[in-house]
Amino acid sequence: MKKYRPEGSKAEKTSTKSRVHPPITLSFLERAKEKRLILDAPVLLCDQALSLHIALGDFIGIIPKEEAAFSPSGLPIKDIAILTRVGKTVSFFVKEIKRSVFGHPEITLSRRELQKECYEQYVSGVRPGDVIPAKVTHIESFGAFLDVGCGINALLPIDAISISRISHPRYRFSVGDEFSVVVQSIDEEGRIYVSRKELLGTWEENAAFFLPGQTVSGIVRSIESYGIFIELTPNLTGLAEYKEGVRENEIAAVYIKSMIPERMKIKLIIIDSHKEHAHTAKLFFPTDEHPRHIDYWRYSPPCATKRIESDFS
Repeated sequence: MKKYRPEGSKAEKTSTKSRVHPPITLSFLERAKEKRLILDAPVLLCDQALSLHIALGDFIGIIPKEEAAFSPSGLPIKDIAILTRVGKTVSFFVKEIKRSVFGHPEITLSRRELQKECYEQYVSGVRPGDVIPAKVTHIESFGAFLDVGCGINALLPIDAISISRISHPRYRFSVGDEFSVVVQSIDEEGRIYVSRKELLGTWEENAAFFLPGQTVSGIVRSIESYGIFIELTPNLTGLAEYKEGVRENEIAAVYIKSMIPERMKIKLIIIDSHKEHAHTAKLFFPTDEHPRHIDYWRYSPPCATKRIESDFS
């Protein structure tokens, strides 16, 4: 079965069964066309007709505008969706190989056909609760757009990134980052929504890294009149007493005053704050140990009066 990975995925480059192909010859391209192999290559330029020119070893392949992307909803593809591929790696099928009058091969490629197959054979079959690989392609204030397979996009809303709230996704991700996500839903127009927080551990799992009396580092996430919220891990935040001079997104050395599981509270005292790099506790789930599917996830401890949960069933 084909693996419909995000375009330019590091997993593909390191896998023994990767899509990284041997030296590109015409015979190889003919075989790729016949067997509908998934190929990956960088986009060199976009011409006046909005065709993408692809580097194929000593050859140049062309993805015409109409073959640049697949739209599950049937709506026209915006020009910006094509222009922004320049300088990036894209995935595609070899659609046609012809000899020109000058004897050079004319190689037509299709990203649209690959995305259509990926959508029909893979994306349309995922269900809420499925854990799938993704890659960050674009960041906005309301969330991050992710490639979940061959350039097909999903939206990770800002409130689904982690339990610890952030003011902008750029404080958590950069373009090109790869990680797993949980499918939340696919709407009638084929738009995919995903979540990340369910893969970052429960309150108890994260709190197990800390003990009252310790002084640890955290990130200042929100400053209120009644206190300052400090992120100890992406899924664990404590509240510190207010202190003058502290700024959002600074690194803080905090003393853990107390931990109250039934209220999911961690009381902190800020010792110092600065702009240096944070060294926070590692996440509970290593990258390669996520479950393949989640029906139900509860963040809050059994003793907590407030319930924070996700139900994908």
